[in-house]
Amino acid sequence: MNRTEATARRGEKSDTVQLLGRIGMACYGVVHLVIAYLALQVAFGDSEQADQKGALQQVGSTAFGQILLWVIAVGLVAYGLWQFLMAAKGYTWVSGGKRTRKRIGAAARGVAVLVLGFTAVRIATGSGGGGSNNQSQQEFTAELLKLPAGPALVVVAAACVLGVAIAAGVKGFKKKFLEDLDTSELPGKTKRWIGWVGATGYLAKGVVFAIVAILLAIAGFQADPNKAGGLDAALKTLAAQPFGVVLLTVVALGLAAFGAYCFGAAWAHKR
Repeated sequence: MNRTEATARRGEKSDTVQLLGRIGMACYGVVHLVIAYLALQVAFGDSEQADQKGALQQVGSTAFGQILLWVIAVGLVAYGLWQFLMAAKGYTWVSGGKRTRKRIGAAARGVAVLVLGFTAVRIATGSGGGGSNNQSQQEFTAELLKLPAGPALVVVAAACVLGVAIAAGVKGFKKKFLEDLDTSELPGKTKRWIGWVGATGYLAKGVVFAIVAILLAIAGFQADPNKAGGLDAALKTLAAQPFGVVLLTVVALGLAAFGAYCFGAAWAHKR
């Protein structure tokens, strides 16, 4: 084992790193609980920004919330760094291609969570935190459309997002996330519900990612970046369908379940 690998392994196993990463995972759960709350508001007629940035802004809307927002920001950064360490030398309880896929997933999750953490820092410091998820998605789509074969590239990107959606759905349906947990660490009652809330949460996230993929595909086929959208657009698209209030309420409860799962996983994730 070379020096870099040894350093990564020591960091990933460190009690301090584990503690900070797990606190960060709980903070990630808080963000999903707030998103679920905003999604319910959308379902019943409120036009709140129901995405990660909207959730962070909601958290920071009071004096106490400002303190909590800083805690979440630091926690998210710690969680992102922990995921990078897991990508470097983690998931030793599996091997072969499965371990490789988990490490790649951890790296991608680390990037996404770090971006979210720095957005929280910007909101906490009053510098805005950038545009909405929808705006970012539309800007990304517009840049792709400018390239040669741009519409085709956007459709390919949509296919990639759909792949993420399917992976999340399969992970939830088969409860593959339990492979990464040591459920013996959980209190008795928690052992009974962690599988249910995890499955429900991953299925809900799969639905949301699938809608984002559909919107992105439409933007590619029509060469119109304004047709693309992120989490907020996906939830509002769902709300606009027949029985949209019921559908969005179910998805909102699923996102809340994922938030609850993050609390249990933060406690029981394997080292």
